[in-house]
Amino acid sequence: MTDRRPLLRALYDAAVAAAHPSTILAPHLRPLPKGRVICLAAGKGAGAMAAAAERHYLDTLGLAPERLVGIATTRHGYGLPTRRIRVVEAGHPVPDEAGLKGAADTLALAGEAGPDDLLLVLLTGGGSANWIAPVDGISFAQKQAVNKALLRSGAPIGEMNTVRKHLSRIKGGRLARAGKNAAEIVTLAISDVPHDDPSAIASGPTVPDPTTLADARAIVAKYKLAIDDAVRRALDDPANESCKPGDGAFARATFELIARPKQSLDAAVKLAQEAGYETIDLGADLEGEAREVAADHAKLALAARAQGKRVAILSGGELTVTVRGNGRGGPNQEYALALAELLKDTPDIAALAGDTDGADGGAGHPTDPAGALIDAATFAKMKALGLQPQAYLDNNDATTFFEATGDLLQPGPTLTNVNDIRVILVD
Repeated sequence: MTDRRPLLRALYDAAVAAAHPSTILAPHLRPLPKGRVICLAAGKGAGAMAAAAERHYLDTLGLAPERLVGIATTRHGYGLPTRRIRVVEAGHPVPDEAGLKGAADTLALAGEAGPDDLLLVLLTGGGSANWIAPVDGISFAQKQAVNKALLRSGAPIGEMNTVRKHLSRIKGGRLARAGKNAAEIVTLAISDVPHDDPSAIASGPTVPDPTTLADARAIVAKYKLAIDDAVRRALDDPANESCKPGDGAFARATFELIARPKQSLDAAVKLAQEAGYETIDLGADLEGEAREVAADHAKLALAARAQGKRVAILSGGELTVTVRGNGRGGPNQEYALALAELLKDTPDIAALAGDTDGADGGAGHPTDPAGALIDAATFAKMKALGLQPQAYLDNNDATTFFEATGDLLQPGPTLTNVNDIRVILVD
């Protein structure tokens, strides 16, 4: 039987390459301003974006080094060497003190922007956790607790960010407000959210926010989040409302998406077609509980197999896991684990599910897995070791399962983030 793992990995790599800052950022960067270029970056691709911006301004355009300053706050292990833009490695998915300091320094530098300066904001997914600036009356520990509760709730990213934005001094348009004296505020973003909503990418620090304090309170109630009284008071305080359309902070602000999940999914679809597969493209904006989505996709795969078709089923988006156990894993690993249970008697089906940033859940380490692969070898190992996928699903412990089978996807930091890529190959 043909080994489909090299093709699965090539499809994943194609999706990542289509959104890498080193190749996609430079064409979108603005001409030299009269004054300085102040670069403020956040997210898992922030280090790569900062390095690409430095190459463009310092080497291609010949900007004097003293006219380029900035701070790039990224996940631990995702930094790159830079010359002028300081890189801060911070906590993700749970914020830490480094992110707290990075956000404070970012707000201060934005406030220094003058009428001749370009304020260049570079965003990728992960920026919400990297830039942590609690509103007055909320401690850092209380903000961390809210973040942990949201991560365990199963809430989609949009709802998580609605709460985050109303407890922050940098999200929800507030960074633009801090830098309102700049000649121009230009935000270039790589989308990691379904439907590419600018106000959801890194919680929209430089764009108007359509969500409200009332929305945030409703989400807390919906998921029965245990929050401190101080957090509850903050969500009742009108002073913590996010910036809305018409705010003067946006008078000289522009926002541009330079990479979308669909572009990455399209790259994988094209490669699958070139490999001789009929493709079923389920779209780049899928949301939902990982194991439930896996069940739907398994049905599609089994139907294609019953019809004798050679099919690649591809999808993007960002799935969620409602955590009920105490195991390790993330949405992509849980999706793959659910597939392993549903497809264990089908040796001619192989699949991969991975986060394009290189980390799926985990403890915030650069070595965290991005997801997992399954195929006939997985099914054989399950049988030989007596592994029951359902038992691991019940404990949300996909990482332990795939450690045992040797099927974790571990590319390391990819330095970009356009959500997940999932592929099922039916031969």
